[in-house]
Amino acid sequence: MALTDLLMPKMGESIHEATVLNWLKQPGDRIEADESLLEVATDKVDTEVPSTLTGILREILVKEGDVAEIGKPICRVEVQSEQPVQADTPPTAEGPDENEVVATAAAAALEREISSRQRLVGQVVEETNTAPAQGRFYSPLVLNMAKQEGIAQAELDAIPGTGTERRVTKQDMLSYLQNRPEAPAQVTHKPDVTIPAPTNGTALPFSSNGQDEIIQMDRMRKLIAGRMVESKRVAPHVTSFVETDMTVVWKWREKAKRDFNAQYGEGLTFTPLLIEAVVRAIRDFPLINVQVDGDRILVKKAINIGMAVALPSGNLIVPVIHQADQYNLVGLTKKVNDLTRRARENKLKADDLADGTYTISNIGTFGNIMGTPIIVQPQVAIMAFGAIQKKPAVIETPDGDLIGIRHKMFISHSYDHRVVDGSLGGQFVKRVSDYLEGFDGERKLV
Repeated sequence: MALTDLLMPKMGESIHEATVLNWLKQPGDRIEADESLLEVATDKVDTEVPSTLTGILREILVKEGDVAEIGKPICRVEVQSEQPVQADTPPTAEGPDENEVVATAAAAALEREISSRQRLVGQVVEETNTAPAQGRFYSPLVLNMAKQEGIAQAELDAIPGTGTERRVTKQDMLSYLQNRPEAPAQVTHKPDVTIPAPTNGTALPFSSNGQDEIIQMDRMRKLIAGRMVESKRVAPHVTSFVETDMTVVWKWREKAKRDFNAQYGEGLTFTPLLIEAVVRAIRDFPLINVQVDGDRILVKKAINIGMAVALPSGNLIVPVIHQADQYNLVGLTKKVNDLTRRARENKLKADDLADGTYTISNIGTFGNIMGTPIIVQPQVAIMAFGAIQKKPAVIETPDGDLIGIRHKMFISHSYDHRVVDGSLGGQFVKRVSDYLEGFDGERKLV
């Protein structure tokens, strides 16, 4: 018999850790390959991690509620082996340690399995009664199950939890649903103040003056905050702006969107038109499509465009259009609509969020005219498109200048000044603007 470490698999791009919500097996239990071993959660994904080994779970290395680092051991499993190997045996000069080879292979298989089984879940249940019981944490998986089954917050609060600190587990939910009463008891008491429950199970501190309140950050907000600070720490941000005349694009879309929907069954938004211009500009300036590795610059051959999508919970997620330069406008539109729809329905897979090389954000949908977006690491640039507004503008004609009404839009381009100088960053955003302003108003759908 040999002890083998199971490593925490990758959970998506830029995710370096996950919180262990619940161990489904305990030391001494036998586990089979592909059998669910534990539940974990990140700010984007809540999933069960399956075992890739058959054997006996001997030791849990990361407790429930603790953070597991990607690529680090989470437990030790005793498996059959012709030659016993200790989990902590160091590699020899002759070659890699047998246990290291097994662990690496297990981690790779585990990562592939996770990619096929991960599911994005909403972070907030649509509540009709009360806020979560104070001091009680609900995992995204439990919240999503409650939402799908129509369980109001008051009913969810009344479900007994068998997890750490009275947490409701997936098994608790399944057991409750099997014996759910026809008319769930209603909780009549409503707290005067609705405050998110802390993840550590302790009571929230309140200000003594009765006016201010202190809200403890939840797990998702902590992770978001950490990543934003890290991106600012790693990359010195510079932002350039241009104002673009979108009149021709605006008129063409107004004219084409009805026929586009009738012919392809898809709504035609501005987003695929914007992505198309960005892709063309990346071809002209490939040094925007890079990543930094120490003192090396990695030029990415694939053009994978991430696009920020607003979720019903108010959070943002960035699904990726892989090989975006291989799509025509019809293909881009279908891809944009598919990713947006699945993001809002919590049906994205981990692969949909991985390997982005450049990101855009259409902040105009929020009524914003411009912004200074933060770069998604390890990318080196991000572009934000503002609201399209009617403005008086000077129109140059062969007969002289005129004043007319034009559809104008600001484009904001934030870039990593370590590797992107003002010349490259400014030329790139100007090239995107040029492609939009030079749009063919007589363009056919195909």
